[in-house]
Amino acid sequence: MRISFSALETYKQCPKKYEYEHIERKRGPKGVASIFGTSVHSAMRFMFSRDPLFPTLEEVLAHFRESFSGSESVAEADKSRYQQSGERMIRIYYEKNPPWNFDVIDLESRFEVPLEDKKTGMTHTIAGSIDRIDKTGEGLFEIIDYKTSRKLPAQETVDANTQLAIYQLALEKKWPHIDPEHVTLALYFMKAGEKLVTRRTRQDLDRTREEIIDTIHSIEKRIEVKDFPAKPNPLCDWCSYKPICPAWRHLYRAQDKEAPPDDARPLIKEYFALKREVSEHEDRLQEIAYSINQYLDAQKLDRVFGDDGSITRSQQERTSWDTSKITSILEHTDFWKDILSPDDKKLKKLLPKLPVDLQEQLLADARIVKKFTMLKASTKNALPEDDA
Repeated sequence: MRISFSALETYKQCPKKYEYEHIERKRGPKGVASIFGTSVHSAMRFMFSRDPLFPTLEEVLAHFRESFSGSESVAEADKSRYQQSGERMIRIYYEKNPPWNFDVIDLESRFEVPLEDKKTGMTHTIAGSIDRIDKTGEGLFEIIDYKTSRKLPAQETVDANTQLAIYQLALEKKWPHIDPEHVTLALYFMKAGEKLVTRRTRQDLDRTREEIIDTIHSIEKRIEVKDFPAKPNPLCDWCSYKPICPAWRHLYRAQDKEAPPDDARPLIKEYFALKREVSEHEDRLQEIAYSINQYLDAQKLDRVFGDDGSITRSQQERTSWDTSKITSILEHTDFWKDILSPDDKKLKKLLPKLPVDLQEQLLADARIVKKFTMLKASTKNALPEDDA
């Protein structure tokens, strides 16, 4: 399979959008945020192009205006607001980072990285382009990706960013002589004017390869069964497929005054009415369960009997794992390759294969056991009815 990072992200965010975009090849109109981001990236590429001199700030701003204002799909009401925002970002960046202060060795560098699938013997390809590659010293390099989103993520999010790891894999493919420890990876957030930097170890890169291949396996399985469910999320507001998406299509029909009467509407109304009624009963059930538990404690009982049946109390356990401790215990052993990232299902299969000392350490330090009580009602063993 040949795939890009953006396609991988689309699949993780919403399999149905992936199906529309990359399997059915439906092309919806680009949203204003996408057009804006493309125009800003174009201006940044122009800023660092030297022919033979670097462009002035005014030339870069003019390049951005021409790119953004030329789009016919952007509403006039949005153009002024977005254009002002873009000009502000570019102006601040140019003043803080004059292009002549950097040794830029590549711009929008296209790449293809082969990924060998050891399970199937197949080779997949991940493709894309890198916004910018700088040489920061003798044998030192920095990969930079521009972001126009408003939110500035936490450092731990940047440290786990798959896109940057893919870029480092691409750099190694292009220039194999470069020491991976001499590469820094940066996301530059244009709105905030902040650059967040991270690095990747060889283990990190191997883990990224495995994660990508696992995602490709998931996509291939869904292609076989033709099952790409919609996954509603906050990004739906910017999705051009909403009018045809099974998770949103009914809303558009309901808003269409010319659509035939909707048979589901009275059913939906009744459903929510019943849900509210059930919720009220559940609240009362919890109150009664609390009182029954208090009675059982006070009387030192595990079971009580009534006219309609019996109620038995039992202790239950739910087990989970502290992923950070799992990582610290296993990542330097030969068994880490079997799990690569902490996962309950993988760990359950791996645990019996581990040496006894590792099993004991995981169970003692990383296992989290939550205990809770359950009341089980049964219509059997009811008390006999009182004689009238």
